[in-house]
Amino acid sequence: MATDTAGAEYGAEQAAGMPQLEFSTYPNQIFWLVVALVAIYYILSRVALPRIGAVLAERQGTITNDIAAAEELKLRAAEAEKAYEKALADARAEAGRIVAENRAEMQEQLNEAIAKADAEIAARTAESEARIDEIRAGAMESVEEVAKDTAQAIVAVMGGSADEAAVDAAVESRLKGTAA
Repeated sequence: MATDTAGAEYGAEQAAGMPQLEFSTYPNQIFWLVVALVAIYYILSRVALPRIGAVLAERQGTITNDIAAAEELKLRAAEAEKAYEKALADARAEAGRIVAENRAEMQEQLNEAIAKADAEIAARTAESEARIDEIRAGAMESVEEVAKDTAQAIVAVMGGSADEAAVDAAVESRLKGTAA
């Protein structure tokens, strides 16, 4: 018979439907719902949410510190860039000054070399003119001798006798541009 009563209870439970929807169990279900919600609220508010809040605060602090460090590095970079630009400008000015000094020194050396070359050219020119004058004087003497010899030879070929003094006087007057 025990099986009959168990089978009858099982059949009664089946006929009643879902126990959650029975109005007679609502107060019990509501009580356990409230207990579960309070327990979840207590666990979340005391344990989970403070940990999440601490992690968020830590992240916010890290972000704030990183932003501050980035701003500081940005300022340092700007200062370094200004220092670089100043150093570059100073280096360019120094290079310009060195170039100007070298240019002036080279111009001075060039002027000295030109003056030395001009003096050497003037000395060689004077020496060359003296040689040319010597050659011209020697050529004039040679022309005079050749003219005298030629005049005596022409007179001798024509059958006359030429006085050396007369030939000399005729050649000299001709060389000076006067006719004898």
